[in-house]
Amino acid sequence: MKLSAISVLITTYNEEKNIERCLEPLQGFGEILLVDSHSTDRTLEIAARHGVRTVSRPYESAAKQKNWALQQVTHDWVLILDADEAVSAELKREIEALDSQPACEGYWIHRQSDYLGHRIRFCGWQRDKVLRLIHRQKARYRETEVHEEIVLDGEPGFLFHRLRHYPYASIEQHMRKINTYTTRGAVDFARRGGRFPLLRLLVHPPLRFLRMYIARGGVFDGLPGLLLCLLSSYSVMLKYAKAWELTRHPSPGA
Repeated sequence: MKLSAISVLITTYNEEKNIERCLEPLQGFGEILLVDSHSTDRTLEIAARHGVRTVSRPYESAAKQKNWALQQVTHDWVLILDADEAVSAELKREIEALDSQPACEGYWIHRQSDYLGHRIRFCGWQRDKVLRLIHRQKARYRETEVHEEIVLDGEPGFLFHRLRHYPYASIEQHMRKINTYTTRGAVDFARRGGRFPLLRLLVHPPLRFLRMYIARGGVFDGLPGLLLCLLSSYSVMLKYAKAWELTRHPSPGA
């Protein structure tokens, strides 16, 4: 598949610390579209240096932002990236080697993630994969507040090489994201008619920790692995605590 026949789609908000690393490997792709939610840092300035086409649009949710953006790109095949991701040279060559008319309508890509500057080999992250190279006429995001997923009209394939992922550079950044995502997750839980948030608050956090740290080998990732598992467990607790709060004092639209 010719890289020149693929659009790259990136959604951003205040990503000056990540966007350079994301954009640098993308030479040769047919188009890079950056949909920005009115960043107040140097994100757009850095993108302009790379000749990226940018569009500003208010943020509602990741799914709505990406569904809108998929209608704005030039090419039918689209590689969707987050600003904290980067395409490795090996993955880029693998994409270029794909058939120009593949039998599938999208491709799963596994991710290799760092946490606090350390490569995470376990914690369940070794299984992390995302459906990111898609034919846009055959794909759409399911509109949820968090953990948006693509619904694909057709069978997906798998790529061998991994996408580099740098989600958390500091504990402070991780905590900020936990607060944001748990609020959206609680709203989504309430909208779907979720039940028994207090029971889930008691049961799910320790199960999350045991699954990540013991069953999925987080113990072998040292102190960064322990911190990741503990904070992941905390995020589960916080989501259901906020969901319980919503059942007592529902916010408008929840």
